[in-house]
Amino acid sequence: MKLLTFRDAGGAARVGALTADGQVLDLPDAHRRLRGEDAPALTDMMALIEAGASGLELAAELLAAAPDPAVQDLDAVELMAPLPEPRKLRDFLAFEGHLTNMAKRMKTPTPIPQLWYERPIYGKCNHLSVVGTDTAVIWPPYTSQLDYELELACVIGRDGKDIPRERADEHIFGFTIYNDVSARDEQLREWGPMGAMKGKDFDTGNILGPWIVTIDEIGDVYSLEMVARVNGEEWSRGNTREMYHRFDAMIAYASYCETIRAGEVFGSGTVPTGCGQEQGRFPQPGDIVELEVERIGVLRNRFGARAPEPAIEAA
Repeated sequence: MKLLTFRDAGGAARVGALTADGQVLDLPDAHRRLRGEDAPALTDMMALIEAGASGLELAAELLAAAPDPAVQDLDAVELMAPLPEPRKLRDFLAFEGHLTNMAKRMKTPTPIPQLWYERPIYGKCNHLSVVGTDTAVIWPPYTSQLDYELELACVIGRDGKDIPRERADEHIFGFTIYNDVSARDEQLREWGPMGAMKGKDFDTGNILGPWIVTIDEIGDVYSLEMVARVNGEEWSRGNTREMYHRFDAMIAYASYCETIRAGEVFGSGTVPTGCGQEQGRFPQPGDIVELEVERIGVLRNRFGARAPEPAIEAA
């Protein structure tokens, strides 16, 4: 299934599913029409994820029935991030080619540390600044190099601790596209032992969507073609087969001595060639950036004009 979150006419967030012909089924509305009552598992995407197999079975039954009054055209709804507020957002560095390309562009061709090959390294992102497809990206006033990053993201579906790699799939709910927007010039200025700060942390800086494809539907997640386009021109192309660290290793490592929770999101890191920095060029204000991942869809956002400096009153 392709599961999504959208706003209804009154502005409230609703959980839905994409029908076979590309329309949106309002899942709680369908449940009410078919069964005459509300379903706690359909309150929002987090509730659906936490409901586990029973929640997915319910959604599949409703999608099979799909009563007409609960179906809307995709173009008629406002999509949000499929999981508007993940429990936690971690971004891994899974692609060796991306690290190599970035080192060359920044003219610091130092060897990749041995630790990177031994562990799936990650950083923690602001899970409260997540937006969805077609949301305008706010251009912070302190950067002139706002960049996209083409990534695949895994949505955790089940709590767990000390999870062995061979059982990692049992903890995956599904997959979505992740645009880890970066202020490159600021990132380079502040990069250090504490990692990125304002190079990564700003409103609209984490984009997920357009929906979550459940693990049973995605098929082989390590053979997905990934493409980025700016104003319709292809800038980036890669494939998930290039991942050095795969999601099973990420889940095993993140859950080592720490409980990971249903509703967390793990980003893959950028596919090789998957950002402007690797191309030696960057999107400009007003540009439309489209990230496409095979068997998922297209995540589309316009990079807005640079925001003015905020007026800060003296204490």
